[in-house]
Amino acid sequence: MSSQPVPARSSASGEVDVPALPFRIRPLGVRLAVVAVLVGLFAVCAAVWIGFDDETRAKFTLFQISTLLVLGALFFATGHAVARSRVDVRADGATVVNGYRTYEVAWRDVASIRMRRGAPWASVVLHDGTAIGLLGVLQTEGVRAERAVRQLREVARAANRADRPAA
Repeated sequence: MSSQPVPARSSASGEVDVPALPFRIRPLGVRLAVVAVLVGLFAVCAAVWIGFDDETRAKFTLFQISTLLVLGALFFATGHAVARSRVDVRADGATVVNGYRTYEVAWRDVASIRMRRGAPWASVVLHDGTAIGLLGVLQTEGVRAERAVRQLREVARAANRADRPAA
């Protein structure tokens, strides 16, 4: 794995297309995979349960059924955490949601936004050296992820230009 950042590409005019603020960045592929897996898992479990005859179903104890329901809830909670990852972009900063953890990042605190080759997701590096992963911007999204990183960089750059007093 190389630690070189992915080069930012822009349009022929050199400008990055940034949607109107506020906007949200979410990974599409992961969300679709989570939904597909959870629906498939539920369908298989339901089909197996329906396929059991009454005698077999009667052999299940309340503890066993409760255990299966708790495992199902854990699968759902994990899938929900992964699917809810996002970056909400505003003029003053961004809200980074990684699973069930949320970070508020002000643009004035951002030193860089990077997507290293081979890294699973983009990250924002703060001036104090803290790096926050952006699970809403996944490398597996390819061009969408590259565009999201360029958009984040442009919004941060514009916000930091606006914060500087005119000389």
